Order: sequence, then structure tokens, then C-alpha cells
Amino acid sequence: MSTTIVFSSKHGHTKRYAQMLASKTGFPVMDIDSARSKLGSQDPVIFMSWIHASHVIDYKIAARKFAVLAVCAVGLCDTGTLINEVRKATGIDAETALFTIQGGMDVSGLKGADKLLISMLTKGLSAQKEKSEQDRRMLELLTSDKDFVCEENLSQILAWLDMK
Repeated sequence: MSTTIVFSSKHGHTKRYAQMLASKTGFPVMDIDSARSKLGSQDPVIFMSWIHASHVIDYKIAARKFAVLAVCAVGLCDTGTLINEVRKATGIDAETALFTIQGGMDVSGLKGADKLLISMLTKGLSAQKEKSEQDRRMLELLTSDKDFVCEENLSQILAWLDMK
């Protein structure tokens, strides 16, 4: 049974990663809505989605609907960081491989609660008298459109797949 890459994307960063991974592996790729009608609970998938407040969006749907082998969570933080936080917040079991991948920020596309949340976070970081390097980088991310999507950020999932 072939593995399928299933993704959920809000601003396009995760979709681009899913397409990159598909081109590297030869696995078919589809968005979660298509996959829900075409795949079943025994179908192995690599699930890719975006992170919101440490939660991988649509993971619970994917975990109920498919045989999730690995999760690639795309967010603002550096690739390979916040694994434990994302695993705990999302409820991803220890047997499921989890990879965090830096995507980007589409400040101009923010609306509603997301726009308010980013605004509050930006104000909080800006108000700090002493900022760490990580604080400065996060502040830069939050105040301008940034895109970190690149094949290099897929190196950990590709290495994991090579070992399987």
C-alpha cells in the first residue's frame, strides 16, 4: 500500500512543502478534503499541516480517518524546534514521527482573531527592553511577510523516510 501525503494549508506554505515532498518521494499528494473522500483508515499517510498556538490544525481529523505515519507541522519557529510542545498540545502519540518545519508569515493576509493575536504578540515583544536573538527574529517575522519554504527544511523527514 502506497503512502500518500495529505495536507491542510491556510496561506500556501504547507501546500508547497507537500508538493516538494511529493516530488522528492514520488508519493501522491492531496489536500485533506479530497483525501477524506478517497482514502480510508488503513491508508498510510504523511500528514502535513500548519501550526496555530502549538496545535497542528486538522490533525485529529487525520488521525481518525487515516493511518498517520508521520506529521509535518509547518509554523513560524525554526525547523526542528518545539517538537515536545507541539506533540503535547496536539495530542500526537509518541509512536508517530513528528517534524516541525519553518514556513512563513503572511502578515498582509491576517484577519480577525489571528490579526489581533499577532498584534498583541508583536506589542509584547516590542515592549521588552532586552530582547534575545530569538525575540528579535520572531519580531521581524511578525512584522513583515516572510517565506522560509525550501527543500533544506525537509531534510529530517527525508532522512526518516530513507531509514524506513
